[in-house]
Amino acid sequence: MISTRTRTRTRIAAAGLAMVSAATVGAVSASAAPATGLVQTSHLSIAAAQKAGQAALNAATKAGQHVSVAVVDRDGNTVLTLRGDGAGPQSYSSAQQKAFTAVSWNAKTSELAGRLQQTPTLKDIEGTLFLAGAVPVTAGSTPIAAVGVAGAPSGTQDESFAQAGVDALGK
Repeated sequence: MISTRTRTRTRIAAAGLAMVSAATVGAVSASAAPATGLVQTSHLSIAAAQKAGQAALNAATKAGQHVSVAVVDRDGNTVLTLRGDGAGPQSYSSAQQKAFTAVSWNAKTSELAGRLQQTPTLKDIEGTLFLAGAVPVTAGSTPIAAVGVAGAPSGTQDESFAQAGVDALGK
């Protein structure tokens, strides 16, 4: 014969299991509900940023140039910086600002420098630098990152090194 004490324990255990089951079902249901107000974006992985940055630095080194390289994400946040051996002190921040500028307008900074003639106040936007040397990284037509290079004698060279970084992502 089952004692009253055993029946009480059994009922308490059954009630506890029922509550846990209900909570689990509720959690699953809540997580399965469609989210509202969310925006999905694409970002460059750290491995891809490292690949692009190193490729840009390697291109500059091969050409005998001492540069700094910056890779920024879609929001202009710095993901990676590489300061090459012998790179000038100004090159570090210049590479970051060039990359920020390129991702902000989804265009090479050499193209954006030309736009300053029509809209000279663009240069007044904090954190931007309208000098050749940065190339955006896109997913389709959407900018997701940029590679900026600074320190070579010309922006054209800086931009070619940045382009080498972006091209490395396709390999």
